Amino acid sequence: MSYNTFGHLFRVTTWGESHGPALGATVDGCPPGIPLTEDDIQPWLDRRKPGQSRHTTQRREADQVRILSGTFEGRTTGTPIQLMIENTDQRSKDYGEIATTFRPGHADITYHLKYGLRDYRGGGRSSARETAARVAAGGVARAVLASLVPDLTIRAYLTRIGQKTINTINFGEIDQNPLFCPDAKAAQEWERYLDEIRKSKDSVGAEIELTATGTPPGLGAPVYAKLDTDLAAAMMSINAVKGVEIGEGMAAARLKGSENADEIRMSQGGPIYNSNHAGGILGGISTGQPIVLRFAVKPTSSILTPRKTITETGKETEIITKGRHDPCVGIRAVPVAEAMAACVLLDHLLLDRGQTGGERGKIAP
Repeated sequence: MSYNTFGHLFRVTTWGESHGPALGATVDGCPPGIPLTEDDIQPWLDRRKPGQSRHTTQRREADQVRILSGTFEGRTTGTPIQLMIENTDQRSKDYGEIATTFRPGHADITYHLKYGLRDYRGGGRSSARETAARVAAGGVARAVLASLVPDLTIRAYLTRIGQKTINTINFGEIDQNPLFCPDAKAAQEWERYLDEIRKSKDSVGAEIELTATGTPPGLGAPVYAKLDTDLAAAMMSINAVKGVEIGEGMAAARLKGSENADEIRMSQGGPIYNSNHAGGILGGISTGQPIVLRFAVKPTSSILTPRKTITETGKETEIITKGRHDPCVGIRAVPVAEAMAACVLLDHLLLDRGQTGGERGKIAP
């Protein structure tokens, strides 16, 4: 099965399955001399790992990362970094009843149609469990970015669960609740709402916003290496994501040119913008403004409500997907989105250094 690698210079290959002995990532293209230990990666995995609240899957995984190669005496060597996370709480028996039955909304049927076989134990490579490897790789990217661009901050948060939305954004609240919600009042309401969703044997979707502040101008390239292209592709590659927008996104279709174009002024420190409808990217190249993107995550397809489906022999039947599943899979997509953004931004930073050497066009007052 090909296409398990992403990135241009900073390249990440993830490996492993949901119910295999372990999963992980091979990170190639990391600059040498960057301080890096497991302790630099583990906090990001701890934010993603399952079983931390009643609102996510109750699968219990320590998600303890091990660095098997690519570092010496606490610093990167420039050689491939091998990251491994052991699976310790698989319950493959939960999936025995669906070995020959396709779960609606899952990749079961498309994997079967394409490959003629599939790992029915939690979905194998199509499982959200694979994203633990991405978060580990994102921890490496963050360590490099902290050395090269210390002012860069990547932050994601939920702005919607189902029909419930936020009213305010307070970044200090994001890690104060299990929903990565920047609105304390909304978070309390959402928790009650998710309890109702779980009791009704159903699930719900979510919307996530990500901002990257302190991004240097000049990252990305026209046409086929646009920064927004790679960011959108990175977000779309996350399990259950069905739509991505940058800046005004789809809302730009309702604006006039006089409303949408971000006016530019000059200051002592260089150009500044009156607005940020472009989401920090123009012509595929970063402007230096905050990068802003949003994406939609569909409701978890594994639910305890009976759904109509078929078997591999073509027999029509009903299925109830048993096991430990998230009532809203979008919650744990937050740290995954941050990790993917970190990998993409570092990749484009390295590409820019290779092409331009970091030199920038001058704007004289």
